[in-house]
Amino acid sequence: MKISTGEGGNKHYLKPTLIRNLVEAVDGTIVECCTAYGGSRQDPKKHWETIHDHGFDSIFKVDLMDEYGEFEIPVKDTTHLKYDIVGEHLKNYDFMINLAHFKGHAMGGFGGVLKNASIGVASTNGKAYIHSAGRTANPTLCWAPGFIAAGPGQDDFLESMAAAAQAVHDYMYTKKGVVYINVMNNMSVDCDCDGSPEAPKLKDMGICASLDPVAVDQACLDMVFAHQASEGDDEKPLIERINRQHGTYITEYAEQIGLGHRTYQLVRIDE
Repeated sequence: MKISTGEGGNKHYLKPTLIRNLVEAVDGTIVECCTAYGGSRQDPKKHWETIHDHGFDSIFKVDLMDEYGEFEIPVKDTTHLKYDIVGEHLKNYDFMINLAHFKGHAMGGFGGVLKNASIGVASTNGKAYIHSAGRTANPTLCWAPGFIAAGPGQDDFLESMAAAAQAVHDYMYTKKGVVYINVMNNMSVDCDCDGSPEAPKLKDMGICASLDPVAVDQACLDMVFAHQASEGDDEKPLIERINRQHGTYITEYAEQIGLGHRTYQLVRIDE
C-alpha cells in the first residue's frame, strides 16, 4: 500500500487510525521511498524516525523500498525519461493499492494518485530524475540554483510525472495490477511533504477510487473546481495553487500517452 508517511511537522497526512481497517483487511504492507531534498525523510535513518513518530510502524508492516537499492523499469513515453528509477523492493510485491492523499502541491499544483505513483514510488535518485525531466538523477545537482534556472519547463516536469506513473502502472500489471484511491481530506494547498503546510480552507469531500488513475485524479479535480464556497469551506486557494502550476495538465497528458481516461462515470456508493 503506497502512501505518504508525511514530513516531520506535517499533520495532514493519512493517519494510521484512518487507514487501519483497509490495511488490515488486505494484510497490507505500507511502502514508501526516501525524498530527494533535505528534510525528515531524506535518508533511511531519518525516514524511519519519522515513520515511527507518525505511528505507522507500531501498527503496520512498513517497507522503505529504496533503503537498500533501486532499479530501472521501462517507460513507454520517452519524451523526457529513458526509464524510471524505483525502489528495489518494488520487486517484492505483485499488487499495489495506491492510497493517495489528494491535496495541493507547491511544484505539481496538486498531488493525487498520479503523483503517488510517480514521485512516490521513485527512489531518491528517481525523484531527481523526474523533477529534472530526465536531465539528472543526482539529487544535489537537481536542486542547484544554476541547474534549476536552466531547468525544464513546468509542463516537462508534469509530462515526466505522467510517464513515470505509467511506468509503475505497467510494471504492476505485469503482475496483478493496481487499484487507485484518493482521500479528499485535510486538503491544504501544500503537500504532505511540507513540514509547515497551510491550514486547509476546503472541507473534506470524501474518497474516490478507480482502476483508472487518470479518471480518479480527474474526478477529484472536477469536484474541487465545481465546489461552491461557503462560510469556512473555500475551494479558491486550492484552485489557485493548481492553476499556478498548470496542475490539471498532468491528467491531459496522461490521457494522451494512454495511461487512462479523463471521462468517467461517478458512482456514489453512499446514496
